[in-house]
Amino acid sequence: MKPVNSVLSSFGTTIFEVMSTLAREHGSLNLGQGFPDEDGPAHLKSVAGNAMSDNPNQYPPMPGVPELRQAVAAHNKRFYNLDVNWENQVLITSGATEALAASMLALIEPGDEVIVMEPVYDSYVPMIMRAGGIPKPVRLLPPEWELSEDVLRAAFSGKTKLLLLNTPHNPAGKVYTDQELGMIAALAVEHDCYVVCDEVYEHIVFDGHTHNPIMKYPGMAERTLRIGSAGKTFSMTGWKVGYVTAPPALYAALAKAHQFLTFTTPPMLQYAVAEGLHSDDDYFESLRLSMQQKRDRLSTGLAKARFGVLPSQGTYFLTTDIRPTGFTGTDVEFCQQITVGAGVTALPMSAFYLPGAVNGQAAPDNFVRFCFCKRDEMLDEASQKLIEYFT
Repeated sequence: MKPVNSVLSSFGTTIFEVMSTLAREHGSLNLGQGFPDEDGPAHLKSVAGNAMSDNPNQYPPMPGVPELRQAVAAHNKRFYNLDVNWENQVLITSGATEALAASMLALIEPGDEVIVMEPVYDSYVPMIMRAGGIPKPVRLLPPEWELSEDVLRAAFSGKTKLLLLNTPHNPAGKVYTDQELGMIAALAVEHDCYVVCDEVYEHIVFDGHTHNPIMKYPGMAERTLRIGSAGKTFSMTGWKVGYVTAPPALYAALAKAHQFLTFTTPPMLQYAVAEGLHSDDDYFESLRLSMQQKRDRLSTGLAKARFGVLPSQGTYFLTTDIRPTGFTGTDVEFCQQITVGAGVTALPMSAFYLPGAVNGQAAPDNFVRFCFCKRDEMLDEASQKLIEYFT
């Protein structure tokens, strides 16, 4: 038989599925995959149900229902003082993953170079390569996940088309500073490249840190695609509703890519998300505080189990150093061992790095990622299991 597509078939089964399968086999508490185990606001489910009963369940407009596009534009203004025209700047997608795919397909030509920050979320590189792009990794340095201006500057070339940014950053939990964003923006303008910014954890930021869209920085409004996610903001990850804010000059290309991917997104979910984006400030603050408390709860337990806990400034995730536990193997071996032996599952951070060395350095193999957007009882049980296993 003739071969299948060589790009996507070259990637193995995602680490999320590998570790989740192992967790199911051993009845392990799964703190690997990043989704809440409790649904978000109940009234939004009622809005979705009523919309399904009261409205046609046919194709909505390809760019999204006006109510949601208007809500996204208002959200941009309310939280970031971004002036957005909902009619030619807001596109609704079937999740942030589709938004990323549409952005890559809309902007990348074969041979274009795309800068990504390592550790890098697992869907980025396959989509860059499927669009014909060449990933150019820039490594963030633990434990603070520092970004070197010299290293970033060296990654740019005459072939650089796009920089893919993720803040707050999954899996590192980093929130880029104003200084870092200003530096990235200046380099993007200098090299006349686009920036696609994955901002799905925009409302899950801790300890006084502030999320700033790079679209706000000088010269960036006309070259940035900003991606948000209802799944993360409203703890309904199965709804798969994303939204992209784009400059008018790029909007048409983005919409065409979306048209040939999913075309549209379930209308009843769009109406519910529109309602959610109009929530009062208390909702967004309670989401942030709830996740920060869960982070602190799991951090305390992991520290008692002798893990080295790295800072988490945002997202659902904690990165930990496994060496203080006394384990000398790789992060993959460690995750397998605690799944089977302790009954707790995490993800190896090495899965979020490109193959091979970068600037002569191999990917670190001593960090694992835990997800804390779970019920407190589950976090406590997982902590106790690990404490008993390592102490």
